[in-house]
Amino acid sequence: MWKKIKHNFVFILIFLLGFGVMMYPVISRLYYRVDSANQVKEFDKAVKGLSKEELAKRLALAKGYNDSLNNVVTKDPYDKKNQEEGRKAYARMLEVKEKIGHVEIPKINQDLPIYAGTSEDVLQIGVGHLEGTSLPIGGNNTHAVLTAHSGLPTAKLFTDLKMMKIGDKFYVHNIFGTLAYQVDQIKIVEPSNFNDLLIVKGHDYCTLLTCTPIMINSHRLLVRGHRVPYVPAVDEALIADNKASYIYRYLFYVSLVIIAILLYLIYRQRKARKKLRELDVEDKHEEV
Repeated sequence: MWKKIKHNFVFILIFLLGFGVMMYPVISRLYYRVDSANQVKEFDKAVKGLSKEELAKRLALAKGYNDSLNNVVTKDPYDKKNQEEGRKAYARMLEVKEKIGHVEIPKINQDLPIYAGTSEDVLQIGVGHLEGTSLPIGGNNTHAVLTAHSGLPTAKLFTDLKMMKIGDKFYVHNIFGTLAYQVDQIKIVEPSNFNDLLIVKGHDYCTLLTCTPIMINSHRLLVRGHRVPYVPAVDEALIADNKASYIYRYLFYVSLVIIAILLYLIYRQRKARKKLRELDVEDKHEEV
């Protein structure tokens, strides 16, 4: 009897430990998703409290910064020399609650806060704006670059950016409103190749940048979008459809896991009962 209890206890302990290890990334990413959503809500709520005069002043400063750029990008956001530089003062005119906006990518169901700079602290919790590129406010002769990690066990961030296709849309929300971008170029380049991050005269671009392949990080995945009109009725419907699709997929996979666990537990229970019956039969034979 005690042998059986001990055996079951060990099995349950191993099962719980294994289940905990397996679920850690899921739970961690779920926690990050909730926290990220709260950060986005905090930003949007704070923006509503800004006066028209304050917005006009900030917009003039942001445009002035963008006009001053010399179109030279010399930093790889994942270069160790630049990771500890921290948040820069250059984007203070866009900041609300330490964030300069949030980027929404329906295709991969991500809505992530954007911070100034690309320090490791920033890249662990959200999206960083690459200093030296245009601030993400749109306009002709601008090219903003937003970067985030891929493959983190604690947060998805840009892990699924490789799923983006030509024609997909993403949205940059800042204190002035929402900018819509449609993907027109996807490239994988060397970390030292900045040509595709430069401003192109007469164009309004935004590029999403992350390391690739995951865990190797030898190259950079660039997903560039050009500015298109933001039509709330159409774009919000697109966002809602993608969110619903993600939820259905998530529930489907969760259901599969639950069913698999239940089937395994049923199998274990039946196996244990069969063993008990065999032991009872052996005991009866011994008594005879």
